[in-house]
Amino acid sequence: MASGIEHEYSVKTVWTGNKGEGTSDYRAYNRNYELQVDGKVVISGSAHPAFLGDPTLHNAEDMFVGALSTCHMLWYLHLCADAGVVVTDYVDQAVGMMAIERKGSGYFSEVTLHPRISITAESDRDKALALHEDAHRFCFVANSVNFPVRCEPEIISMPTSHHP
Repeated sequence: MASGIEHEYSVKTVWTGNKGEGTSDYRAYNRNYELQVDGKVVISGSAHPAFLGDPTLHNAEDMFVGALSTCHMLWYLHLCADAGVVVTDYVDQAVGMMAIERKGSGYFSEVTLHPRISITAESDRDKALALHEDAHRFCFVANSVNFPVRCEPEIISMPTSHHP
């Protein structure tokens, strides 16, 4: 047990892909599911299309990379607010690499975050860049994985707008 406070997260996963024959054959069912959390919008998902999933739905791998990206972003915004760095825009195009073994099992080998952050002209650009390392150290999700999570940020200083 970790020292300090613990939080519990409860997610109900419901398979919705029974086409009437259950899993009588590998192609007899679809991979659709719902993630349900009390009081929140249901997330419909499926397997990755390579594994016969619905390409229009999120898959676990998308959401996993998204969890790393959003955890980093939320810590980064928090640390910037504390440090006096004013972020006005944040967009990350995170990319996860998964390796599939010959027997079919797989694992993530790395995830690279590519955040593009706009800050006010008065904000310290070097501090804005350095805070990514701190955000990485604090990120709950990144602290829970056994592969590298890299961050290749781009910081854009926005000119101060002068209104007449």
